[in-house]
Amino acid sequence: MHASERSDLISNILRERDFVSLQDLCTRLKASPATVRRDLERLEASGRLKRVHGGARAADDHVGTQLLGVPFELNRQRNARAKAAIGRAAAKLCRSGDAIIIDGGTTTFQMCPHLSRTEIQVLTNSLHIVNALLSNPKAQIALPGGTIYREQNIVLDPFEDGGFSHFHATTMFTGAAALGPRGVMQSDAILVQAERRFMSCSDRLVVVVDGSKLRTSANLVLCALSDVDVVVTDSGVSKAELAPLRAAGIEVVVAG
Repeated sequence: MHASERSDLISNILRERDFVSLQDLCTRLKASPATVRRDLERLEASGRLKRVHGGARAADDHVGTQLLGVPFELNRQRNARAKAAIGRAAAKLCRSGDAIIIDGGTTTFQMCPHLSRTEIQVLTNSLHIVNALLSNPKAQIALPGGTIYREQNIVLDPFEDGGFSHFHATTMFTGAAALGPRGVMQSDAILVQAERRFMSCSDRLVVVVDGSKLRTSANLVLCALSDVDVVVTDSGVSKAELAPLRAAGIEVVVAG
């Protein structure tokens, strides 16, 4: 990768979030720490960023309104059949009268059609999920406060409780960028902080992921496998891929 390409990628990352670590840049750029440091020095001299201990910040110290990862509408098309089956199976874990948290995502979104007649209280950060549940007159829906991230259409505030510290859920449903022996993983620090706040309000954690998420990795750990109660996935997952989950005492639901 040429220096100009590395510079453009670094700038793009800092438009999406206000800080990126040196280690993260080395991984993304597939470059040595010495090379990345030279890139950061050059970009700082041109006013495009500020170097700080352990990495770099955006020049204007502004937190962007985009998250790392694939936009919702594009990601929704990936493994659509498996996600639909997973959403249906996950919805069966809900009972009438439950208070639940549904974290934003294209797989958790697939739960909504199967909750259309359920009497339920839902806290969600996803405007897509809110819209999908509005047709259910038995659903009480709450949103946290925060900033709207347009590409995923979710509301996040990693620094405050968002007004939901009083909310208690029997179950939290969340997706993941990856799931494996290291735990539940995501690719964006703001998302991780916000999801951990959700987790603190819930008795049970259900992770909904299609099989591709068990065959990849991400750079941030949301929680360890020991924090997960149930994993709902699709029938394309092998026994070997499920073995670490079952060894950790997780209930595995295979949809479809």
